Amino acid sequence: MKKIVIQGGAKLHGSINISGSKNASLPILAATLLIDEKIILSNVPIVKDILTMVNLLETLGKKVKVKRNTLEITSKNKKNYVAKYELVKTMRAGILVIGPLLAKYDKAKVSLPGGCAIGARPVDIHLDFLSKCGYQNKISKGYVVSNKQSIKKKISYKFKKISVGATETAILNCCLSNKQVKLKNIAIEPEIIDLINFLNKSGATIKFTAKRSLLIKGVKSLNSTKYSIMPDRIEAGTYMIAAGITQSSLTLNNILIDHLKNIIIVLKKIGFKFKFISNTSLKILPSKSKPIKIKTVPYPGFPTDMQAQLMSLLILTKGTSEIKEDIFENRFLHVLELQRMGANIQINNNVAKITGIDKLSGAEVMATDLRASVCLVLAGLVARGKTVINRVYHLERGYEDLVKKLKKCGAKIKFLNVR
Repeated sequence: MKKIVIQGGAKLHGSINISGSKNASLPILAATLLIDEKIILSNVPIVKDILTMVNLLETLGKKVKVKRNTLEITSKNKKNYVAKYELVKTMRAGILVIGPLLAKYDKAKVSLPGGCAIGARPVDIHLDFLSKCGYQNKISKGYVVSNKQSIKKKISYKFKKISVGATETAILNCCLSNKQVKLKNIAIEPEIIDLINFLNKSGATIKFTAKRSLLIKGVKSLNSTKYSIMPDRIEAGTYMIAAGITQSSLTLNNILIDHLKNIIIVLKKIGFKFKFISNTSLKILPSKSKPIKIKTVPYPGFPTDMQAQLMSLLILTKGTSEIKEDIFENRFLHVLELQRMGANIQINNNVAKITGIDKLSGAEVMATDLRASVCLVLAGLVARGKTVINRVYHLERGYEDLVKKLKKCGAKIKFLNVR
């Protein structure tokens, strides 16, 4: 069993190269099921969720060669439309293969997904859209089973709730078809745009008709292409918090400033100082934080995937702050672990009230999900004494070389293997 051990108090310095986005890579990997020709993806982060998706693709008829951060994907003769529980259970994004499988084979059997324990995150929105398209769907023995009934040629669909995953499912299902589909109230996260850009480069016809509306004109086939995955904006935001919480100077490279504006705006309100070097690089300067009241909302608002990291900063910020979690109903599981380190946090439904304290104390804590695990790392960087983080497999699902990157910048952090 692997743990992370941190000796708090070290300042950070130097620079960090931000990896490619896990959340952009996963739907693009699912999209390769639509393409029979060779696909080469670069800037792919080699983390557990990516490797799980690679294994899933290989069971569904793909051959994947991994060389550093580049994936070469080709088709095998073997075809399969069943995504098994063993692979989907650890990864929420496994549900994304249902759209391409239905587009290719008119049927799919996909295990209900796993991933982080941060709320129900049901697949009902995905299935509601697929039903509108003419597929018959049922849940049977832990699987979503879908079959073609009478596919409609023209569809107009408005999502009842903004959903990143359901938007991706709709795009993945419709771009290879004889359908013309209008989608309204879609998610517009940068990762969605990256998926659209990849598909259009491969020959799809997808265009925006309004801020949250798409028109998809299905095509008969998609083509071979090379594509570079966008940088990970959540990883970049995490290291911004790392610089702020340790009051250090840190440079981030391989970023896209435009993708980070929603995070930068909030951090500036808190008191962060930035030096913008270029469109792909910035420097965080030492600064003192101020309290804030904020809520998580769909992009371009403040992302739910940065909520836990922001909390780790605010527990050491003088005054009272509030975070309202408006995306997932069960995303404060890290609070109990932060309280073990001395944090003063009260939870009332979906609102966390944080009263700043002077110092945290190192403790043995347990990660409950991907972002919660990294917020404990951030807290450990400044806690007095030693912090030991258990269940770090959550961290390895989404952060590429986090321990190595922080260690290079001066953090006293290491993995500990325990039998």
